[in-house]
Amino acid sequence: MPLHDTEIDTLVVGAGQAGIAMSEHLKNHGVPHLVLERSRVAEAWRSGRWDSLVANGPAWHDRFPGRDFDIAPDGFAGKEQVADYFEAYAAQIDAPIHTGVEVKRVTRNTGRPGFTVETSEGTLQARRVVAATGPFQKPVIPPIAPALPNLYQIHSAQYFNPQQLPEGAVLVVGAGSSGVQIAEELMRAGRQVYLSVGAHDRPPRAYRNRDFCWWLGVLGLWDTETLQPGREHVTIAVSGARGGHTVDFRRLALEGMVLTGLTQAFDGHTVRFAPDLNENLDRGDANYLAVLDAADAWIERNGMDLPLEPQARERVADAACITAPLHELDLAAAGVSTIIWATGYATDYSWLQVDTFKDNGKPSHQRGVGREPGIYFVGLPWLSRRGSAFIWGVWHDAKHVAGHIATQRQYQHYRAADEAASR
Repeated sequence: MPLHDTEIDTLVVGAGQAGIAMSEHLKNHGVPHLVLERSRVAEAWRSGRWDSLVANGPAWHDRFPGRDFDIAPDGFAGKEQVADYFEAYAAQIDAPIHTGVEVKRVTRNTGRPGFTVETSEGTLQARRVVAATGPFQKPVIPPIAPALPNLYQIHSAQYFNPQQLPEGAVLVVGAGSSGVQIAEELMRAGRQVYLSVGAHDRPPRAYRNRDFCWWLGVLGLWDTETLQPGREHVTIAVSGARGGHTVDFRRLALEGMVLTGLTQAFDGHTVRFAPDLNENLDRGDANYLAVLDAADAWIERNGMDLPLEPQARERVADAACITAPLHELDLAAAGVSTIIWATGYATDYSWLQVDTFKDNGKPSHQRGVGREPGIYFVGLPWLSRRGSAFIWGVWHDAKHVAGHIATQRQYQHYRAADEAASR
């Protein structure tokens, strides 16, 4: 249908996992709605990820309740399989998605309810707007990045495979899931890799015959609702690559990867690293061991018969880059031709011109219900709990937001009935 002068109860912006989950729950509540997507359904999974990426959680866990993946439950879906899954899910629920339509501006109406929504295909009116564009909107490269003409620099969002990079060694800055997986892929492709490691959590991929997603579930950690102070920027190093394995930075160093501390500054071709590598590795190890300890205690408390795994606590010897960490590196002398910045993303709500943002530009909301009445958010980390940014967590958050919208519609209809009776 043409969008110009269209009036809709609820507009959902974005047709990734958050937008599709939102559509399902709105439909279940009988809420008329429209989903607008500027590209294709689940486009970020197709073009915003590297070629070999797989989901970080097994297929039995990282899914919506209404559909299974077409792979073994304990397998890890590739990025194209994930995108295909969401396309199929959208078709399964008959989601009212319009692709190729960009939302350019949303403003609050004056003297009448709702919002005016300007799009690339015309202007429409919406009583409510749900921002389902996710957390990965603007790749962030820190201002310390050097302006060197012979140095190839990209964000991890622009990395697809080792063949796209010029010959030479690679410095990967950032050791969360993306950074460590890219660094390991490059090392296995024969590149000399330097990996700058900051603060991180390092859970076991599996322990005592259970995946870490299961452990975080039974231990109640997925449903943790309060982010601990100082943990806002701690990344998680976990991988589903090659069938899934625990990320062990010390083992990667023994295999030839050079680990460094946090990247601090550049002086021409020389990069300086913070003297915090061992501190970061030790804290990551402590996080890993804490999960093992909690799992062991849970097994004993519940009388479960799960196989012992003493080898999980074995620590390999420290490589030279750990015993004598680099404090600086001459990129030219080391043959480093590429820097990959695995340094995260920022949100971009420049199109949403309403009063629902904090001074730092982040949404002001409670479990996805925005400060501005009629504005909602889905798909953000810690929207309601630790698991909010994961596929299954998005689905449950969307259910709560849709319920809030349905309740508001009941009040709206009551007023309409009251006004009709008075006429």
